[in-house]
Amino acid sequence: MKTKEKEITTINPTTGEPIETYAYMTQEEANTAVRNCHKAFLEWRHKSLKDRGERIQAVGNALKANKEELVQLMTKEMGKLLKQSEQEVDLCAGICDYTAQTGVEELIDEERELPDGGKGIITYSPIGVIYGIQPWNFPTYQVVRYAIANLMAGNGVLLKHAESVTGCAKLLEKIFKEAGLPEHLFTVLIISHDQSDAIIEHELVRGVTLTGSPDAGRIIGKKAGENLKKAVLELGSNDAYIVLEDANIDKAVKQCVTGRVYNNGETCVAAKRFIVVDKVFNEFKEAFVKRMQGVTYGDPTDPNTRLGPMAREDLRKDLHEQVTKSVEKGATILCGGEIPDGKGFFYPATVLADVTPGQPAYDDELFGPVASLIRAKDSEDAMRIANDSRYGLGGGIFSEDTDKAFELAQKYFDTGMVFINSFGLAQPNMPFGGVKNSGYGREHGGFGIKEFVNVKAVMALNG
Repeated sequence: MKTKEKEITTINPTTGEPIETYAYMTQEEANTAVRNCHKAFLEWRHKSLKDRGERIQAVGNALKANKEELVQLMTKEMGKLLKQSEQEVDLCAGICDYTAQTGVEELIDEERELPDGGKGIITYSPIGVIYGIQPWNFPTYQVVRYAIANLMAGNGVLLKHAESVTGCAKLLEKIFKEAGLPEHLFTVLIISHDQSDAIIEHELVRGVTLTGSPDAGRIIGKKAGENLKKAVLELGSNDAYIVLEDANIDKAVKQCVTGRVYNNGETCVAAKRFIVVDKVFNEFKEAFVKRMQGVTYGDPTDPNTRLGPMAREDLRKDLHEQVTKSVEKGATILCGGEIPDGKGFFYPATVLADVTPGQPAYDDELFGPVASLIRAKDSEDAMRIANDSRYGLGGGIFSEDTDKAFELAQKYFDTGMVFINSFGLAQPNMPFGGVKNSGYGREHGGFGIKEFVNVKAVMALNG
């Protein structure tokens, strides 16, 4: 949260109290950081894949060694439950381990015989400085997700983190340095949006990756495109979770509630729209509402709390306006839906029914603990409703016939990821990304490591 033109003050969302103040860099300081990152890259790109992997492994070890400090700071700055902050650090350490182990295999040169019998080599060459613009909802994971892949690929990495988690950004910079990465190879920029545009335009910046809203994606994608620089955009969603008539309702309810309130409901790939076929709709609704009513909110450092505060006051205000507008257009509140009194930016677990097109609860992304409950006639109608969205990041299918669920997911679900009888976030060995207004490009699974490399063909022709 910005208090002056030239500084950032972070706010504790649990109390509403200030935490720390940080000065913006001058543009010359930011430009110097870009140049220093490029200089570090010029040496790093020639390190062997084995050497890079060892440094990546060291970053994972450093994350584990600094886990407690990082966990406490993430919860303080963003409001996530302590146990979920712990899970986030564990995931990030796992990403480092996976990348260190598989990076050599993904990036090793490939030799091919040419049609005329000549020799061809495909090499995955690093391209330079990659600029990441990251959100606040997963303060460590969002950084590790793009930074580790690009460091393994041989690139330099710049980070502009969300202002509200500036402390986490600086701590990560310290941890990466402790792990033995070369000076300036991973650098945090504390800059404004206008300064950020200048970084995208900088001649030494070769690629841009953003996680944010579709509106932000359009701006960053246009700016990168104008400067002929590749971009990877992950832009959120209103993921649909389909419950079919042969679903295990108890399992579906448990997973769907977890998928809606995990990380205080502030997850791009969260379960958001719950599309239930007519034959089991009432049974699911009764159990789902009851379970959502049992999700208590409070201090995220209390182990009994199931839902922490929203990350910022303006985010809570925006969410409540979406709920209010949905109700004005015919939606019904089954539980929650009111801003509580007292300190902190809390919002209760909320369920909306009678959700139809034209309501924010149907059309838009509700980035908080609000669930949209939608009735479908049958499985075909449920899939139609699921795909009736301008987004396409994730989704889910609940059915005891897993073969049928996999077939529906593979052939008909127009999203980048689908979970069967479960809710999930990310797996290091599976691609992460979406389609439509959810963006383009992939991270994880070996795909992210090749997003910002020069796939170079070297050929010796016969004749």
